[in-house]
Amino acid sequence: MSALYRNSISFFRVIGTIFILQTMGGILIARAAEPGTTEPLLTVYKDANCGCCEKWLTHISERGFSVSAHNINNLYEFKQSKGIPASMQSCHTAVSSQGYVFEGHVPAKFISRFLATPPKDAIGLTVPAMPVGSPGMEYQDKFMPYQVLLLKKDGSSEVYAQVNSLEESVQ
Repeated sequence: MSALYRNSISFFRVIGTIFILQTMGGILIARAAEPGTTEPLLTVYKDANCGCCEKWLTHISERGFSVSAHNINNLYEFKQSKGIPASMQSCHTAVSSQGYVFEGHVPAKFISRFLATPPKDAIGLTVPAMPVGSPGMEYQDKFMPYQVLLLKKDGSSEVYAQVNSLEESVQ
C-alpha cells in the first residue's frame, strides 16, 4: 500500500468524521430548542422601541436560554396581571415555561439558580428600574450595585441576591 493511498484514506476518514460530528451537532442543537427539552424557555414581553431589552435578550440567549420575544402595547397591564407590583417593575417581563416571571435586567445566572430550585410561594425575580451595569444596561465601565429581589405570591419581596460588581452582573 503506497504512502499516498494511506494518506488519502486518512484524509477522507478525518473529513468524514468531521462531517458526521457537524451533522450530529446540528441535530443536537435542533433537539435542544424543541419543547420538552431541558433548555430553559423564556417568553419576553417588551416595548418595540427599547434597545436595552434587546441587549438583555442577547445576554440571556448567550447563556443557554431559548427566547421568544413579543412587542406589546399594554405592558403595564400585562405586568399587573402577572402579579408584579408597580414599584417592582422595569422595562420588560420574561415568563418561564413554568410560569415564573423575571422582571427587568435580571442576570441569567440568577434565573438559572431560581429555576433549578424555585423558592416556595415565589412568582419570580425582579431588578426594579434599570441599574447601570446590569445585563443590557452596560455603559463603559460604569456600575451601580443593585439587588435582585424575590417576588412572592402575597405581593411582598425580599433580597434574593446582592450584585456588587460589573463582573458579577454580566457573568
